[in-house]
Amino acid sequence: MIIDLNSDLGESFGNYSIGNDVEVMKYITSANIACGFHAGDPIVIEKTIKLALENKVAIGAHPGYPDLIGFGRRSMKIRNGELSSMILYQVSALKSMTEALGGKLAHVKPHGALYRDLAHDYKKSLIVAETIHKIDPELIFVGLANSKMLRAAREVGLKSVNEVFADRSYNDDGSLVSRLQEGAVINDEALCIDQVNQMLTEKTVQSINGNTIPIQADSICVHGDTSKVVEFVKNLSEFLTNKGIELKSMKSLNLL
Repeated sequence: MIIDLNSDLGESFGNYSIGNDVEVMKYITSANIACGFHAGDPIVIEKTIKLALENKVAIGAHPGYPDLIGFGRRSMKIRNGELSSMILYQVSALKSMTEALGGKLAHVKPHGALYRDLAHDYKKSLIVAETIHKIDPELIFVGLANSKMLRAAREVGLKSVNEVFADRSYNDDGSLVSRLQEGAVINDEALCIDQVNQMLTEKTVQSINGNTIPIQADSICVHGDTSKVVEFVKNLSEFLTNKGIELKSMKSLNLL
């Protein structure tokens, strides 16, 4: 089995430092780099791209709503044309900066509230997918496993990745539990690894209500802004390797 291990990085901004990108980058295979709307700034973005290149980690754009104060985790009502322009701006910036530094952009993963909204809204997912396709039809669209995001990606001809979460709880319909709800984030490392193991071996996950739901895992996300992320991602990487699972970037997966 081959699996991708990704993390959301480059989320510091100005004098505010978030996460430990230097250490996390050692254990992942794909990095989703903030594009400046919900987090990140030109200096942080450049540093993070260089860090990914040094560690031979695949680079992806991580666009979000223009919500620095809320870290992009608050939903926004915007027109379809505005949504397309936002994606065009953010992904194009990441793509150009990556190429200028000698790399190649591999994928796009929406952030936070935008990610959550797209998982439930096929029309908006289609707008995002079409915009990404215009930028580069070779880009991979990363979305919530089995969600409308991935159906939209396939509709426009983009390769797509079913993303699962080691440290998030699921609703009965396969969506992520809102961060406003207690139990949305799993802080126990053993429980996180157990959840990953179930996803990979049984292709199911236990919902927050105790129900077993089917799930497809191509890439596992570990959030880079948590306090113990370095220790966790290291242990998760070792756990997967010990199970005989090969860690490779999503570029190496056999995608549809």
